[in-house]
Amino acid sequence: MTAITLLDGGMGQELVHRAGDKPTPLWSTQVMIEHPGLVQQVHGDYFDAGATVATTNTYALHRDRLVKAGIEDRLEALFDAALSEAEAAREAAGRGRIAGSIGPLAASYRPDIHPPHDEAVPLYAEVAGFLAPRVDLLICETVASLAHARAALEGALRTGKPVWLAVTVDDEDGARLRSGEPVAEIAAIARDGAAAVLANCSAPEAMPAALEQLARAGMPFGAYGNGFTMITKDFLKDSPTVDALTARRDMGPEVYADHALRWVEMGASIVGGCCETGPAHIAEIARRLGAAGHEIV
Repeated sequence: MTAITLLDGGMGQELVHRAGDKPTPLWSTQVMIEHPGLVQQVHGDYFDAGATVATTNTYALHRDRLVKAGIEDRLEALFDAALSEAEAAREAAGRGRIAGSIGPLAASYRPDIHPPHDEAVPLYAEVAGFLAPRVDLLICETVASLAHARAALEGALRTGKPVWLAVTVDDEDGARLRSGEPVAEIAAIARDGAAAVLANCSAPEAMPAALEQLARAGMPFGAYGNGFTMITKDFLKDSPTVDALTARRDMGPEVYADHALRWVEMGASIVGGCCETGPAHIAEIARRLGAAGHEIV
């Protein structure tokens, strides 16, 4: 029997789907503003499905995003709202941990426009500072380059909270980051203070190659993939909206759980889902883990 941490599934896309509103560049932040309580509902559904970690709806909460929308003055209030909804869901569930999500500066999948190290570190530290007092751990998500990894980890570690580092890899070659750099080089960066290392927001088929490299870090590792057909060129433009991306039709709960159980067979002790996975995917993973004799912690 292996102890497995079961993460939740996608938050942003799940919110967009449930709200039914036209997506905006503020993505899940806009939904949280316009539909109070919906984030808590999604967290609650993931806990009901068997997840043991609620990942806060703060992935896109960065000053650079809010400045463009003219609402930079609401940054702290939005962090409070996201954290309060996660806390309420955990209280209702009576169990679980809260992971403070720190997404990329500038844009997802765009290592070419990530700020220089000296600019990025204090910005990541600011976000981590908002989250740290009310979460159990921090998770730097969708890390697309080695420079991004170094800056996000350094900024988050300033809080003293455990930090998980989650990298996004090439959908066709999971041994490479979105930047084209080797995933193998993440291990040395992670050893500078990370508590776990993962691959996220990439095709499930790419994860085994990534996990082979991440396992070398000598710490807990895992994966949570997405359900997009591909990251389109339109999504890589300035201020994109998620309607530039298309969900796969071949990544239902059973198929996705097949991938997740393979990761566990490779030694992963942390699994879950990213964009375009929902509570049904997490419930199926929980069922399969139980059937295989694993303990979900």
